[in-house]
Amino acid sequence: MASKDKTLNDAFYETLKDVFYAEKQSVRALRKSAKSAKTPELKRAFETHAEESANQVTRLEQVFEILGKAARGKTCEAMQGLSAEMEEDLEDFGETAAGDAVLIGCAQAVEHYEIARYGTLKTWAIQLGLKDAAKLLDETLQEEKRTDQLLTQIAERQANTGGPARAA
Repeated sequence: MASKDKTLNDAFYETLKDVFYAEKQSVRALRKSAKSAKTPELKRAFETHAEESANQVTRLEQVFEILGKAARGKTCEAMQGLSAEMEEDLEDFGETAAGDAVLIGCAQAVEHYEIARYGTLKTWAIQLGLKDAAKLLDETLQEEKRTDQLLTQIAERQANTGGPARAA
């Protein structure tokens, strides 16, 4: 049993450390995905989001500063699992016609995890009166949502069909 009562502040800080680790892992995964993607549009989407994710790491560092704490991560089991799944899928499908579709699926799993975490952190920041942190977290949340939408559009146009979209 815990020696002291945990607070929303504690939950916010622990989740922030988790997301910090996850975001750094995401930058690496996006760079790898960009190298593995076959279609130029998907390759560009991954490269662009890798740059955005690097900026998101910087935003998270600013949130740590607002809290008066050093920016440090803790191992994110969810991101490790998603990364391992991506590695396995790349091995199984990377050189096939379904490779880009599988990459998009893996990337969207990461985006959905990040959307959930950033949404939670933003809500908690508001509840804790951390308006500047909430603004930074919302900026990242909106980027994650846009990336998810872009990946869906790319998938619908080409990746899920094994090439450019065909008329039915």
